[in-house]
Amino acid sequence: MTAPSSHPAPLRAALVGYGSAGRIFHAPLLSGVPGLALACIATSKPAQAQADWPGVRTVAAPQQAFDDPAIDLVVIATDNASHHPLARAALLAGKHVVVDKPCTVTLAETDDLLALAQAQGLVLTVFQNRRYDADFLALRQVLDGGQLGRIVHVASHFDRYRPQVLDRWRDRDLPGAGLWVDLGSHLVDQALQLFGCPDELLLDLARQRDGAQTNDFFHAQLRYERTHPGLRVTLHASALAPAPGLRWRVQGTQGAFVKEGLDPQEDALRAGQRPCLDLQGRAPARWGHDPRPGQLVLPAGIPAEQPAPAPPGNYLQYYASLRDHLRDHLRGAGPLAVTPVQVRQVMGLLARGEQSAREGRFVDTSDLAAAA
Repeated sequence: MTAPSSHPAPLRAALVGYGSAGRIFHAPLLSGVPGLALACIATSKPAQAQADWPGVRTVAAPQQAFDDPAIDLVVIATDNASHHPLARAALLAGKHVVVDKPCTVTLAETDDLLALAQAQGLVLTVFQNRRYDADFLALRQVLDGGQLGRIVHVASHFDRYRPQVLDRWRDRDLPGAGLWVDLGSHLVDQALQLFGCPDELLLDLARQRDGAQTNDFFHAQLRYERTHPGLRVTLHASALAPAPGLRWRVQGTQGAFVKEGLDPQEDALRAGQRPCLDLQGRAPARWGHDPRPGQLVLPAGIPAEQPAPAPPGNYLQYYASLRDHLRDHLRGAGPLAVTPVQVRQVMGLLARGEQSAREGRFVDTSDLAAAA
């Protein structure tokens, strides 16, 4: 009788889509986590995928990957409008599914996928890598330490300077396009992680770039009274910000946390770096270290600045956590980083935001907390 291996066979993943999300984020991260294997890429343009990953099988049609009995996990990294039909087909084929954010383009589509995954006994989750940004991890440490007192206002910015409107689906007037469902998915998820579901939401959308076909600016206001009396959270992003600067400004009754600049991991991945976790789950020595850590401002007569905690970011941890969950899935063990409730809450807030922008008013969001 053969003794069980201390190193179980890797979970085999199929990546559907090899545009910017698949090429920059998912392929390198999947391949950098021990216990996961990037086994297949479904793309209509295989040349680049084959050049980047010469040992990985490419297929033209996603269904070819779904029908492969050796595939355990499917990662959907295609245009947002295709998320629902592709994820549905993968679930029906018996595969666990990761969908790049946003989950779908409507709450009804997300509910359909969550119900199907539950009925099939499978995992359906969303790629929320920004939970592993260095600045977000630092802010969580600060809030957990209580140094700022009661939090009264949070400004969360994700500004970039991309003045050209490109000929791509993200910049067209299509369902699922625009900055709100793109970067808004991350900022909404972070707000939910920090403070839970707001009571009300007001969203302002704009088209600011020359030739813009969809929103490239948003400013959302989240009101909290039920769980955090007096708290106001603003979420802001622009594609036309030559001097982006601010990432976080968190004001409390006893101090503030201020952070400028974005997490460095996206730029590192865009530059072609391929980080790998070692067998102990550690990232490379300097991976994810932010050269511009946040500052604590703690008034003591005269405001005094001091460095805030500066943990490294680690996008690899998203897939490492998913690997651990899937290995234990049949035993019902292993926490899932982005749970079905969280998937639904993010999609619900994105949808309520669109309603608010159409109607020009605060909309109630408190019912989205009921399932938490």
